[in-house]
Amino acid sequence: MELTHARQRAERLREEIALHSYRYYVLNRPTISDGQFDALVDELREIERAYPGLITSDSPTQRVGAPPADGFQKVEHPAPILSLDKATNREELLAWHDRISKLLPAEYPPPSYVVEPKFDGLTVVLHYRDGQFVLGATRGDGQVGEDVTANLRTLPTLPLRIPVDPEGPAAPAYLVVRGEVLILLRAFESLNAGLVAEGSAPFANPRNAAAGSLRQLDPQVTAQRPLRLYTYSIVTAEGTTPSTQQAILDYLAGLGFPIPDEAAAFDRLEAVADYCEAMVARRAELPYEADGLVVKIDDLTTQAELGSVGGRPRGAVAYKFPAQEAVTKVEAVEFSVGRTGGITPTALLAPVSIAGVTVSRASLHNFDVIAERDIRVGDRVVVKRAGDVIPYVAGPILEARSGNERPITPPSACPSCGEPVAHSEGEIAYTCINAVCPAQLVQHLIYFSKTMEIEGLGEATAEQLVEAGVVRDPVDLYDLTKEELLRLDGFADRKAENLLASIAASRDQPFSRVLTALGIRGVGSTVAALLVNAFDALARLRQASAEEIAAVEGLGPITAQTIVDWFARPKHQALIDKLRRAGLALETLPTEDVSPGTQPLSGLTFVITGTLSRPRSEVEAWIAARGGKVTGSVSGRTDYLVVGEEPGGSKIRRAEALGTPILDEDRLERLTEAAG
Repeated sequence: MELTHARQRAERLREEIALHSYRYYVLNRPTISDGQFDALVDELREIERAYPGLITSDSPTQRVGAPPADGFQKVEHPAPILSLDKATNREELLAWHDRISKLLPAEYPPPSYVVEPKFDGLTVVLHYRDGQFVLGATRGDGQVGEDVTANLRTLPTLPLRIPVDPEGPAAPAYLVVRGEVLILLRAFESLNAGLVAEGSAPFANPRNAAAGSLRQLDPQVTAQRPLRLYTYSIVTAEGTTPSTQQAILDYLAGLGFPIPDEAAAFDRLEAVADYCEAMVARRAELPYEADGLVVKIDDLTTQAELGSVGGRPRGAVAYKFPAQEAVTKVEAVEFSVGRTGGITPTALLAPVSIAGVTVSRASLHNFDVIAERDIRVGDRVVVKRAGDVIPYVAGPILEARSGNERPITPPSACPSCGEPVAHSEGEIAYTCINAVCPAQLVQHLIYFSKTMEIEGLGEATAEQLVEAGVVRDPVDLYDLTKEELLRLDGFADRKAENLLASIAASRDQPFSRVLTALGIRGVGSTVAALLVNAFDALARLRQASAEEIAAVEGLGPITAQTIVDWFARPKHQALIDKLRRAGLALETLPTEDVSPGTQPLSGLTFVITGTLSRPRSEVEAWIAARGGKVTGSVSGRTDYLVVGEEPGGSKIRRAEALGTPILDEDRLERLTEAAG
């Protein structure tokens, strides 16, 4: 390729790549595949390798091109980057309006307003000359910041040249834009999981993560962090720019800058106050951390005439959300058993007020999180409460430790029934797998009755039966009498007779259905069909080794060992004996069709992200045994994304952008059962 053609092609590629990056990272509406995008970048890189003189500073190949810095140079801002006065409720918001109204001439019309999210990130100031990004700085003290240009260039949402779309508005010769760099909540969780996996300390919160990532001396480290940019105002510009805040946002978006989706315009202050109060309740729905809203008078001339006081502009105010975190002490840890047997740790706290609610208990998530964050009894910890979500312990304050804190260890016995707790290598959960554990009995009854098609036994009835002491395990249903049912609230002759008739009819359910109803972890209807095909009687399955069970196509060693362990428990052996005495089918009848179906996932392509309850290789084999295919990256050909614990943020964002359905493990199995 001769030089003239190479120059023209490189320029065209830079424009195309910038536009496609904008559509992907900012609009979430890509128009080409990942492979096509990569091909464009590869072509540009080859041209620049052949003709180094064609490399420009705004080329997408140069986003991570600067060597590590010795330190950050100081940058004086072209105008003060001011902070805001605050209001914490409707009354204070109205008081702000009353104060500024007295400063406006009487002939001024009532102002209109724009409300934007108050991002909890790091403020940045971006300089563009002749449409090219030339300088980026932190806010600093509002007068002088730090030069982080090389690091900002790595952000895929920051345009290196404006306008991104050739059909957008013309860029001023000189433009300075104010924005915020942050990390989305889902990406923050993935980032921390990766840091822990490599032995590094996790970040305390998304803001610290964003600030720490942007202030790296090595831009290549910054490039590995999931930073995003949002812009919301013009600091200064040469030439004419819009005269209202709403128009400024539209103008910035037209140039290719990301702007907040949640920005809203209002004609009346009462409507602004209503919106602010409503957003307090909706705060947990935001994809990023925000500590409030910014209310601005829409007309920028009016804003300018109002001026500032004490370094704070009068024409805008921050409506602050109630604090959602506090510091308190972990006094003890309580272990509870969930309806499916999972052991859940809960911190018992010294009572503390968060967002107007007194909190004395908080989730510790799971034992992996406890170990990763090194949370101990006696620690002073940060506790968060987002909206109506259960409060949780974010992490300890290590500097406050006295040395008397005690590590938190998982229980070896179930706190409800005293049976040993199961925990397989590679799994997160600690589980009581005792089928007759009192803490799980109600849910076991409901699952058993649905699987065995017993009509009339819902959650309320199951709770009554357990509380009355007439049912201590699911098989006790077959010994129920009409007299026992009539003693329960809401039962009369007809209802009792119907339930007993339905229980009696369930004795005709086939062996595969009975095996499913036992509730063995990992054994749904599809796996039960595979097992019944290989072991035509419960007696044979009960005696099978883990190796024999793992040899069944579609199963793996983890599930196989879980099944062997389940049958080894004396209480489960007694349960099986009761099943036999109740007359339920524990072997395959000659007329029973137990085939697992004709490839229920045939033609479907899956991508997996995060930690699953079984090794990923086993889940991939399980999907393949049902006709499905597992690939490594989300594309337009992906039918489903399967998400486990601590998933990768990029795959989820890609799936959401493409509209790809997202499943957890339970929904994956239900999909298989429905298809089969």
